[in-house]
Amino acid sequence: MPHHQPHTIQEILRNYWGYSAFRPLQEDIINAVLAGHDTLALLPTGGGKSICYQVPALALPGLCLVVSPLIALMKDQVEALRRRNITAFAITAAQTRKESEQILVTAGNSNCKFLYVSPERLHTRLFQEYLPGLGIGLLAVDEAHCISQWGYDFRPAYLQIAALREQLSGVPVLAVTASATPEVQQDICKQLLFRNEQVFQGSFLRSNLSFSVFRVDSKITKIRQVLRNVQGSAIVYCRSRRQTQEVARLLQLEGTSADFYHAGLTSEQRSEKQEAWIRNNTRVMVCTNAFGMGIDKPDVRVVLHHDVPDCLENYYQEAGRAGRDGQKSYAVLLYEPGDLLELEQLPDLRYPPLAEVKKVFQCLMNFLQVPAGSGAGTWMEFDITEFILRFQLPFSTTVYALQLLEQEGWINYATQLFLPPRLQFTTNRETLEAFEAARPDLEPVMKSLLRTYGGIFDHDTIISELQLARQLGMNKPDVVQVLVQMHQAGLVQYTPQKEKPQLLLLEDRPASADLFIPPERREQRRQQLVQRVKVMRDYVTGEQTCRSVTIARYFGDRQVENCGLCDVCLFRKKSSLTETEYNSIRQMLTDAAGAAGVPLKQLLDSTGTKRREKIMQVIHHLVAEEKASLTSEGRLFVEPQEPS
Repeated sequence: MPHHQPHTIQEILRNYWGYSAFRPLQEDIINAVLAGHDTLALLPTGGGKSICYQVPALALPGLCLVVSPLIALMKDQVEALRRRNITAFAITAAQTRKESEQILVTAGNSNCKFLYVSPERLHTRLFQEYLPGLGIGLLAVDEAHCISQWGYDFRPAYLQIAALREQLSGVPVLAVTASATPEVQQDICKQLLFRNEQVFQGSFLRSNLSFSVFRVDSKITKIRQVLRNVQGSAIVYCRSRRQTQEVARLLQLEGTSADFYHAGLTSEQRSEKQEAWIRNNTRVMVCTNAFGMGIDKPDVRVVLHHDVPDCLENYYQEAGRAGRDGQKSYAVLLYEPGDLLELEQLPDLRYPPLAEVKKVFQCLMNFLQVPAGSGAGTWMEFDITEFILRFQLPFSTTVYALQLLEQEGWINYATQLFLPPRLQFTTNRETLEAFEAARPDLEPVMKSLLRTYGGIFDHDTIISELQLARQLGMNKPDVVQVLVQMHQAGLVQYTPQKEKPQLLLLEDRPASADLFIPPERREQRRQQLVQRVKVMRDYVTGEQTCRSVTIARYFGDRQVENCGLCDVCLFRKKSSLTETEYNSIRQMLTDAAGAAGVPLKQLLDSTGTKRREKIMQVIHHLVAEEKASLTSEGRLFVEPQEPS
């Protein structure tokens, strides 16, 4: 701990983080917060967002309340702060009421500086009861785009933050996000009731990152080629769990050190795989988008996308995990023509007809056995595969119907909510000693529990079966078996880890006929997705505008110049064609070819040598992109250009 309390924000940064200077914009954002302004900070992935609220919170009196959507991220942040000797706690859906209450009492009565809370917890009676005593001096909203219905990751629980603001009058708000379009930025300010706001936007240009898009016949061949050409740590994103296993297997066959990762693995498997990759024992992580949140690995050299993401926000965030150390890195997106067709069908798939949503809801209530008029606030185990099989429902419709019910605030479906194992002794010490004498085989586990977990006699405590197994040199299944025997003997109350996804009903069950989802809101969201899909399609097929410029403009950053590193810029450099020349030659070819095509020889005979070379470069490019074709008789056909 520092000997004296640091005062200036520079001292705080140096004493707690060991950095001598802030990154671009961080200082401006912090000063705006300290001046009491409601502030929106748009800092692209890896731009150091958390420091923007952590430093001012340490400079201000009182506690900083951080609203964050991901349990794993909260845990990481709390641990990172504690390592710096800063008191921090988190309240998540995985805790019992008793544990949450204990944390709230401690946070209110100690020198606690940070309390992380998931948005679903904000309007619980327990939280509301303790809120006035917490002495909040700053409200930070992480992943702030989740508050916008028009964003790509809307979470209804975020709308509770507005009500919270009314209770915290005079407390400034700092909202941070890595990716929000200008419309979403305005919506964030509106939903969070910003007054005299200040908006700071970092540059979306990553000057060390080369973006490229390839149309391919075989994705795995291209992935292998890229991994041969670019050494170092890599991520390959796939759309489905099955694909992650398949691609990892094909890479392993060829001798590449690869592993797969998705949300269907146990939390232990996920930690082990993640650790091996972070330590560079595994070179390539083939994964779904469940991987990467909150993982700070600066030396990722290449991020490949095996499938086209559904929006540019997701793509930019995932691709942006490459090259955080500032060294040259690559973001490569692969596609086949069929992928674009699938992308265009997405809005209709993702917003199923309301009649189908109601049917899924009716089946869900029967599956969970929730009587009408009850059920609000309970987490229930929910195995989606079993559910779909029992009711013979179509898989994708069911998944998207559940998402729609979540967007409308009826349910909370946590595929990654692993409720950890818990244990409490329910007997007195004498009985315990008598039992130890009678069952010496159980003694090592008992002793280990009592040594490792203080207070396990008095209250329900989260334990780690794996840690116990390691301490005792046993394997985990044997430890679990001993705990079950102790439970059956009435010595302890043992609740094993819940690995199954959990579903929370947020409202009491209505009769399915009364389940109301406003059709105009659904349609508006569908249209938003249509728009996002179009932007993504244009990014994939666009071969005239620099990739970095396309991304930056989408997020409202007009300052970015051509990057000189992406496939579009490199093609232009190689062909020494300016954008204007390329466009004018393409237009000339389109006009000359018309609907009937034009003999290529005739076209080239009428131009000088230099010009002829440039025309051939453009034709080669158009043919490679399938925007033009040459018949065996040498006739050229050119697709008309879409108006930009």
